[in-house]
Formats: sequence, C-alpha cells, structure tokens
Amino acid sequence: MNKAEILIIDDEPQIRKLLQINLESNNYKVTQASTGNEGLILSANHPPELILLDIGLPDKSGHDILKELREWYNKPIIILSVLDNETDIVSALDNGATDYLTKPFRTGELLARIRSAIKRSQNTENNSVIICGSIIIDLVARIVKRNDEIIKLTSTEYNLLALFAKNEGKVLTHQYLLKEIWGYSYQTETQYLRVFVGTLRKKIEKNPNNPQHIITESGVGYRFQ
Repeated sequence: MNKAEILIIDDEPQIRKLLQINLESNNYKVTQASTGNEGLILSANHPPELILLDIGLPDKSGHDILKELREWYNKPIIILSVLDNETDIVSALDNGATDYLTKPFRTGELLARIRSAIKRSQNTENNSVIICGSIIIDLVARIVKRNDEIIKLTSTEYNLLALFAKNEGKVLTHQYLLKEIWGYSYQTETQYLRVFVGTLRKKIEKNPNNPQHIITESGVGYRFQ
C-alpha cells in the first residue's frame, strides 16, 4: 500500500465491505469502525489521512461525532449518508465536513472526492501562490491572473476568491462564506453573496453563464474547482 490510510465509520457491514474493496483496489489502507465511539478511539490512537463518516450511527449522531473530531482532527472528513435533505447537508458542512455524498453514490465520484480532499490537505499552508487551471492567485502580492493577464478585483472580490481557492474542491456554505467575508451579522444576507459571486464569475470565468471554476451547489453554497 503506497497511498493514504482511510478510516470508515459506518454501521452497515455491507457498505464497509464495499468501500474497503474499492479503496484497497486503489491502494488505500483501510480501517473500519461500526460505531461513533469506536471511530473516535481509532482516529485518536492512529489518525488517518481521511475519514468517511456516516450520519446514522447506532450510538451517537454522526453530526455529534463530526463536532468531536473537529475539536482536534484537521484532516478531511467526507460524510456518506442516506440523508439528502438540505438541513443535514448544510449542518454537516458548517460543522467542518470537507464534503458530503448521499447514498447510493458512484464509486468513481467518491474516489475523485477523496483524491481531491487528500491533495488539498497535503498542500503546505504557507504556499503563497495558488494555481487553479488558468487562474493564478498570489496571496502575498494580492494579484490574480488569468492566462497571465492581471484581473482587476475589488478588495471584497479578491477576499472571496482567495477564500474559494484556499478551499478548492470543498463545498462552502452560504453562511460560512458570509461570516468569513462580511462577519457574523451578515450570515442571512445571501443576496450579498449572489451579487459578488456574479461579478467574480464575469471577471474570471470564460463563460460566466456556464462557470467552470465557481460551481453552485444548489441550496447549500458554492464549490471552487
């Protein structure tokens, strides 16, 4: 095994077995837990590179396990759940989930999400230049280029783009973005976000009506890729 170790926290044996087969066939090392408490113990004793966490656990809610993990664990956590309602998805993302997939899911998509999450996690935090396709963001100079041409952004537009880029591939909820850019008192002002996302798309996207970088996650937020 020459890839990362992944911990599966799920009470369904058939799901754990399916995940183990697919992950090990892609050279990941796999450990398993059937309860939330067992998952907490395993992750504390030997922190994995990524955790796949189910919401519906027999002893504790996956939401509670997520909160406990985020008190110390700073690596990716991807939620796998049959719950596909907006409330559960937003709650998980706001509580620190890296991503959220509903069951049943496509194996190829899960593997892609895992690769993306681990890659982001392994990037050094002091990296001052972020490259996303044709977009180059210099965090020190606060300069953004597309195809080597400087893009003129307002301070708020730049701050929003930098936040997206630092979390490339991760779903960021409306509430999180509003809090980080405008502050706690603006967490319900989603119109602010729509306006600035729209202007940002016009400046960085080749076709703002069919964006390739700032992707809308309906009812939840945005994902930058």
